[in-house]
Amino acid sequence: MKLDRIDRVILEVLQRDARITNAALAEKVSLSESACLRRVRALERSGLISGYGARIDQEKAGLPVNVFVSITLDRQDQPDLQAFEDAVRKIPEVMECYLMTGDFDYLLRVAVADTADFERMHSRELTRLPGVARVHSSLALRAVARQSVLPIR
Repeated sequence: MKLDRIDRVILEVLQRDARITNAALAEKVSLSESACLRRVRALERSGLISGYGARIDQEKAGLPVNVFVSITLDRQDQPDLQAFEDAVRKIPEVMECYLMTGDFDYLLRVAVADTADFERMHSRELTRLPGVARVHSSLALRAVARQSVLPIR
């Protein structure tokens, strides 16, 4: 989908405040309410807007610790990758999971309450995932930068 200046502004505003009313959004982008709503619906239909949700404060939710986990599989055949990916999606503490190039196969960001919580998860969940040969974890001391708004160009 080709974006014009108004589409980019709509996306920037909605990323910062998805609860904004259509009337307020229309005013910000200098469109009529009906034209603004048509554009938002088109962005949704295209899949560029994939959904709306609340950002929850991780610390206040009782999961202040981020652990980055690199996982190496025994084999990298497609069925092995698929089995791992299907299983990892079922672990609620896994916030992000990326298939990687380089020294390991997957990188996970895991949100836990504390080191004991991670130890439980490590022994009961991560090491039991299909095809896991090696698990390496790094505890994040603090977040330096965390963005939730994509730069729309």
